[in-house]
Amino acid sequence: MLPIRREAADPSGELTTYLHRLARWVEVVVVDGSPAPVFAAHHAAWSQVAAHLPPDQAVTCRNGKVRGVLTGLAAAGHDAVVVADDDVRWDAGGLARAVRLLERADLVWPQNYFDPLPWHARLDTARTLVNRATGGDFPGTVAVRRSFLADTGGYDGDVLFENLELLRTVRAAGGVVAAPLDLYVRRLPPSARHFLGQRVRQAYDELARPARLAASLAVAPGALALTGRRRWRALGAAAALVVGLAEAGRRRAGGAGRFPVSSSLLAPVWLLERGVSAWLAVRVRLVHGGMPYAGAVLATAATPERVLRRRHGGEMRRTGPARLR
Repeated sequence: MLPIRREAADPSGELTTYLHRLARWVEVVVVDGSPAPVFAAHHAAWSQVAAHLPPDQAVTCRNGKVRGVLTGLAAAGHDAVVVADDDVRWDAGGLARAVRLLERADLVWPQNYFDPLPWHARLDTARTLVNRATGGDFPGTVAVRRSFLADTGGYDGDVLFENLELLRTVRAAGGVVAAPLDLYVRRLPPSARHFLGQRVRQAYDELARPARLAASLAVAPGALALTGRRRWRALGAAAALVVGLAEAGRRRAGGAGRFPVSSSLLAPVWLLERGVSAWLAVRVRLVHGGMPYAGAVLATAATPERVLRRRHGGEMRRTGPARLR
């Protein structure tokens, strides 16, 4: 199931080819919030192989992606549902494994990798590697049991970090999250312009994780302090530590075959960028009250876990296959 919104119809036909291929393996649902002319062009190209429908306006939330997901879940004809951004490219083997994992889990959390790898994708892969070493990455696709989310009443659509919100909701309701680090799913890189435009928005997500936000905010002042005192060895040691951390993430679960070593070397650059972007994200929160997103302003990155536990009455599971490593 793909929740999408585009300002122009699929120019290359690559997405159309992918949807036709997907339809040979699975039921395909596309929830399309594109403007009317673009929706019509998509409908002509996709309606023979997919259920192509607009978002349900009765689903009231400010995050358009969540509206699309909840609309699509209501329309899906199977309990095992794979939700994916339109730049994600599943293959038949990966889909089959995700569905098998849903026999014992409520949410499956795979691992994206970029292919091809322009410079900005290599830099963003550094984020992936650090995350793989320190708690798990956040992909642009998940597999979920539709019946489980129906029991929870879905998840909050007024937050910015919707993937974290979904993960926390499933865990708070007592669900099992399977996070195999070796379930690799290809992702197409964005344009360099789009990548650069997402820096502050992605840093804003860390407002939902205060410890990570604090660490990010400490990076730039720390680097400036070491530079000002000419403590080059300490600065070099810190950079080497970050490279080593990223390399550990790269080598986990066969990742060396999917991620380039250059991304490990770029990890200090990514960390410094995230440190600067974190300060800009805090400024956006203080000055504007939230992050502008698709015509709305979203103040909340994600609902705190304690609030979701009270709301859903479940227990967070942190052992066995449910642990996000």
